[in-house]
Amino acid sequence: MSDSFDQDPPVGPQDALSDDQPEVDNDQAELEKLLDEADSGLILASEVLPNGLPLIALRPRPAFPGLLIPLSISGEETIKTVDRALKTPSQALGLVLVQDLEDEDVPANLHQVGVAGKIVKVINRDNDSIQFLINCMERFTIEEAATTPDGLFARVSYHPTPELSVNQELKAYSMAIITTLKELVQINPLYSEEIKLFLGRSSMDDPGRLADFSANLTSGDGQELQEILAAFDVRRRIDLVLVLLKKELEVSRLQTRISKQIEEKISAQQREFFLKEQLKAIKQELGLEKEGKTSEIEKFQQRLQKLALNEEAERAVQDELEKFSLLEPSSPEYNVSRTYLDWLTILPWGRFSKDRYSLKRAKKQLDKDHYGLDDVKQRILEFIAVGKMKGDISGSILCLVGPPGVGKTSIGKSIAAALGREFFRFSLGGMRDEAEIKGHRRTYIGAMPGKFIQAMKSAGTANPVLMLDEIDKIGASFQGDPASALLEVLDPEQNSSFRDHYLDVPFDLSNVLFIATANQLDTIPAPLLDRMELIRLSGYILEEKVEIARRYLIPKALEATGLKRGQVKIPNRTLRAIIDGYAREAGVRNLENRIRKIMRKAAMVFAGGEEGSLNVGVRDLDDYLGKPLFSPDEVFKGVPGVVTGLAWTSMGGATLQIEATAVQSQSKGFKQTGQLGKVMVESSEIAYSYTMGQLKRFGAEDGWFDKHFVHLHVPAGATPKDGPSAGITMTTALLSMILGQPVIADLAMTGELTLTGQVLPIGGVKEKTIAARRVGLKTLIFPAANRNDYDALPDFLKEGLTVHFVSEYPEVFRIAFGKGRSKT
Repeated sequence: MSDSFDQDPPVGPQDALSDDQPEVDNDQAELEKLLDEADSGLILASEVLPNGLPLIALRPRPAFPGLLIPLSISGEETIKTVDRALKTPSQALGLVLVQDLEDEDVPANLHQVGVAGKIVKVINRDNDSIQFLINCMERFTIEEAATTPDGLFARVSYHPTPELSVNQELKAYSMAIITTLKELVQINPLYSEEIKLFLGRSSMDDPGRLADFSANLTSGDGQELQEILAAFDVRRRIDLVLVLLKKELEVSRLQTRISKQIEEKISAQQREFFLKEQLKAIKQELGLEKEGKTSEIEKFQQRLQKLALNEEAERAVQDELEKFSLLEPSSPEYNVSRTYLDWLTILPWGRFSKDRYSLKRAKKQLDKDHYGLDDVKQRILEFIAVGKMKGDISGSILCLVGPPGVGKTSIGKSIAAALGREFFRFSLGGMRDEAEIKGHRRTYIGAMPGKFIQAMKSAGTANPVLMLDEIDKIGASFQGDPASALLEVLDPEQNSSFRDHYLDVPFDLSNVLFIATANQLDTIPAPLLDRMELIRLSGYILEEKVEIARRYLIPKALEATGLKRGQVKIPNRTLRAIIDGYAREAGVRNLENRIRKIMRKAAMVFAGGEEGSLNVGVRDLDDYLGKPLFSPDEVFKGVPGVVTGLAWTSMGGATLQIEATAVQSQSKGFKQTGQLGKVMVESSEIAYSYTMGQLKRFGAEDGWFDKHFVHLHVPAGATPKDGPSAGITMTTALLSMILGQPVIADLAMTGELTLTGQVLPIGGVKEKTIAARRVGLKTLIFPAANRNDYDALPDFLKEGLTVHFVSEYPEVFRIAFGKGRSKT
């Protein structure tokens, strides 16, 4: 819009004619005379105000009769409208609220009811604005309006307030308005002067005038106020005003309450601040409290008295203390120096816990925390026994290697408990930044020491047990190679003077017992692996898992689900079915999850109101756990060309049915299927070549391969397989196919084959033996070099098995097909 104006809050004559307006002060008598005439009703609107009025569009609220208000307007057309009014004898001007605040000042955008007023005095005027006082006198209704060159102009009809006889009802309404106004004054004193002025020159005999004044006093919405202005009936007008006043009163009360809450909060904070400052001053006067920097220095010195720092560290601390004492707390270096001193003085320099080398206590602790793993426990007891004989176990770095869930981390905790040392664990998995090991240099903002120094601070002693979890999953990036940084930490010849980048002084890590854990050794760098003593955890057999479930997992799951001992019973037969069908992994983590799932479903049953105990049978497992994840290993018996092999997987041991078949062909050929890895493909080619060269020796036609295309398959086809240990099994399958004779019943074998027929050792003897027992195979063939591995197995695992140890393939042939079949 090109024309606009601002409407100030309504004021009385005294407010408008202030001391800094001398021109208006000179006309004060004239203004009061006009107001008195309007109040007394001696001058009628029809005699003072013309029927045609120039119009000013108001935003955002209307004006009300009986009030003197200042107006400030701008815009060429609007100023022309004011000039037009000033040129008339009556100097009358119409004030009308617009319907849409964003729309232009056109007749269609004006409300029908407005207020006519008389310009009392022009206060100030310049080229593009004008300020003046106008005395609002009477309501009018627009009969016809138009836009002229001098602005808006309208023909209007007036609605003078009728003289009402004072009755009790109107008097009561007036009293209600005045009471509400008085409450507003008590809450918000800003209304006080205006209300006093109005009450001083008005009476309750004019309730309409009182209603107009009260409406104008509120902060109501423009449309609400316009509705009051358009209410010609005094009774209805008073009703609307009372509602608006009540809203205003509630808003004022809420505003006062909010202001009071804020003031109370600020006052409380100020009071607390002053009291603290006073208390601080009193303590300083009495010598009970020193300045912050002095207090920090004393704290560091008290710590140093209990520590035994090496010479270089002692010198670094003293130099830093001198520097710190000269720094101001506002200096950027202050916090850097303070943090550095805090780290230097909080580390356990020369503070050791006393080791306990009781083998009886250690064995009791290991047996309490773990079932089975006798070979691992024995190795740990030997380690503690050596420490007892030497007097210390410094420089020892153990690496526990095994599949997930076999208890590597918990064994580390048991070792710490048996020795009476503090235990701290952190994971190296996914670590890619060398600074995580050796810290950041102090030149960087937010620099911190590395993980090992942080671990020493947390442990609180210089000889804790530090567990480096997932050392096989440590990474490398452009930020450095953490595995290389570990070489210094895990080298007994170097870690006595480990120098963290942040501390930049040597710290002795030689008394720390490091225990690393890994799932595999392939990804650990050889120099790092060379520094560690390996202890292998091959996993648990079925009998051990059953016992672990009974002793540890079931009670733990009952407690976790809020069930009582005996409410849910899982017999050993059911546990065996769970292990065999749902949890064949080497560890017990998946078994624990299955047991917890059963307990959760049982908790639902008891929560539904069931009582007594719940017995989980084998047939119930489908309802609790769904269909089994593993099907029983199928062994083909009496089929030529099919031989059972033994394999190791991350889930434990497994059996493989290696199948061989041939098709007559004009030329020889060989094909392998079953998603075999590169090493296993090479092993099959060795078996093919060895068999082809030794046909006559094993009683087959010498040129048989020249007329047959051979196909070797290892089910299941969707499972990747690799490794050399199926060499003798593939050779036996080929010979069984060529001879048309099956191998003896209940036979399984494993071993790597060379082109000269030598049988080389393999890994995973324990897991493969467990797999054979699971499917009922009683006769096993292992390489002779694995005899010691088999002898180390528990007796109950070897019970009922016939095991042959071979060093050359002809021995395998004699065992697989019966004596006397081999030709030498």
